[in-house]
Amino acid sequence: MKFIQRLTIVALLGCTACTRSNLQTQRQSSPPPQRVEIRLPVSAPFHFVVYGDSRFHDPKDTEAANPAARQGLVKAIAQTNPAFISFGGDIVYNGYDKDDWKVYDSETAVWREKQIPVYPALGNHDLHGNEEVALGNYFERFPELKNSLYYSVRAANTLMLVLDSALDETSGLQGQWLTQKLDNLPDDVDFVLIVLHHPPYTSSSDFKMFGGGHSPRWQEINLAEMLEARQQSLRARIIVFSGHVHNYERHEHGGVTYFVTGGAGAHAYPIERAKDDPFQSKEVNYHYLQVEDDTGRLKITMNRLDLTSGTAAWTQPDSVMISVSTTKAAAPGR
Repeated sequence: MKFIQRLTIVALLGCTACTRSNLQTQRQSSPPPQRVEIRLPVSAPFHFVVYGDSRFHDPKDTEAANPAARQGLVKAIAQTNPAFISFGGDIVYNGYDKDDWKVYDSETAVWREKQIPVYPALGNHDLHGNEEVALGNYFERFPELKNSLYYSVRAANTLMLVLDSALDETSGLQGQWLTQKLDNLPDDVDFVLIVLHHPPYTSSSDFKMFGGGHSPRWQEINLAEMLEARQQSLRARIIVFSGHVHNYERHEHGGVTYFVTGGAGAHAYPIERAKDDPFQSKEVNYHYLQVEDDTGRLKITMNRLDLTSGTAAWTQPDSVMISVSTTKAAAPGR
């Protein structure tokens, strides 16, 4: 059934998909200008924030996003003084639109005032329009990426690998880079954080039973299979953060924990959750994740913002502790 569903989606996309595919092929075959490996001068314990799908845009246009939720989340995140912010894509509504990026500049000015680094992954909205123009706007805001579509960030005992899910994550130059990074993990890395826009697991679907959602794509399904196979021989724990679906989800597969954190301001929607999902909710969930990193332990808490009463109400409906293995797992076949 899933195979038929994907064939239907491809047929509906038609020539638009062909054009995008050609652009992706060109980008995938172009070597990155340089290998970007960012190092942050932090030590455990420290904390950081993960979230995505804000769609910064004219706040008067409430069809594109929920500006009140978006602004409330930005302010709350700034108040936590995180070591950095991991942004899972769809930062703006239209990547080609300089005005959308100016809204991003103005609404997140407090982050720059506090000198909070932001490490983004590209989302599909960030590539809207002329791709060259869209990427120009994107890299103008994040010059430390040096025009690299995928890169790593080392922060104490964590290694964050940020991927471009407009490209196949497990093939081409990006796939080679990811394999090389996983093959050569430093011994003092406790947690490998994979950040990308499209989710490998989600209970939502393209059929949009409750008005929104996206099915997992084959690229991310392949990525999940690779990561779960890798996890069996790693002492470090792999954790995946994605967005695209405008809600919060948590999944556990093959020793890997997967989070969907797409509640940064794009209109959130309820999703039909699988019965075996660790987190069950019929609510819309505007939120951010606070990640507290200590030696060998990572606590991830969902901070939910509810504005339906007219005032900000904060709750923490989900939290999980992930611990590193005490001994290094044996490689397959040993």
